[in-house]
Amino acid sequence: MLQQTQVKTMLPYFARWLAAFPDFPSLASAGEEVVLKQWEGLGYYSRARNLHKLAKTWVTLDPPPTDTEGWQALPGVGPYTAAAVVSMTFGTPAACVDGNVVRILARLTADSTPFRDSASAAKALRPLAEQLLSRSNPGDHNQAMMELGATVCHRQSPLCLTCPVRRFCRASRQGEPEAFPRLAAKKIEQRSVVRVWHEKAGRLLLHRAHEQAKRLANLHELPTPLHLGLDEESVTAGSTLMAVKKRGITRYAITESIYRMEALPTPEFTSSELVWVNLAQLESITLSGPHKRWIGELVGKGGPDPAR
Repeated sequence: MLQQTQVKTMLPYFARWLAAFPDFPSLASAGEEVVLKQWEGLGYYSRARNLHKLAKTWVTLDPPPTDTEGWQALPGVGPYTAAAVVSMTFGTPAACVDGNVVRILARLTADSTPFRDSASAAKALRPLAEQLLSRSNPGDHNQAMMELGATVCHRQSPLCLTCPVRRFCRASRQGEPEAFPRLAAKKIEQRSVVRVWHEKAGRLLLHRAHEQAKRLANLHELPTPLHLGLDEESVTAGSTLMAVKKRGITRYAITESIYRMEALPTPEFTSSELVWVNLAQLESITLSGPHKRWIGELVGKGGPDPAR
């Protein structure tokens, strides 16, 4: 959950998740739809699917792995997660290298290497992290590094005067800690999407992504004109604009315009990806995080308001 979510946001979801799945056997025995519903609102649903697959694999292992190689063989587990699990749970020496740790190491050494992104920087700096790791208390060491990066060695305006390792830091001595690490600027691509809001007899028409979809498999969102066999111009020209919303997915900044259509050219649909859901039963299905919020707002508002 913490891979893409802030701690303060994650905590209530974590408590809900543990209440539903207190251990790997209970998670392994649950259906995917139930798992995704418990994850709803956190986004990046591949994390939930991988965790579900991991649990199903883990319950077959005897004994479970205690080293990074064994954990990285499990679904969805990379070097960072593997190191965190084995160092904090089993005391296995393995260094965690995330964005916080990259920042600390690059500043300690004033590493001027131009990195393509944080992942390539983590790979390059991992050997140094392993050299610095406390072999006797690897879990405590990893947590201390994470905390140092999160609370002191900030990306901007780092608290160098109170930093416990300031005397070892070359970037601080040079007076330019914010110059490190040197990461290439992210290229954000702007995208626009038209969505259709169509109600009928207290039901809302939604699109359910195919189970093999890469990102939103089996999740519900408002349909696009393409899903309905329409072109965008016919929707935008003849419908009421209800809302304009923004979301971010990986390197895309997406603007979604939601139009209310009172009638559709094709009143009935045979596609299994188009489903009618009672407005009173929206909580029974799994929506993507943004669409869950937006639909909730629009149902509560009861009318169009393009400014929202």
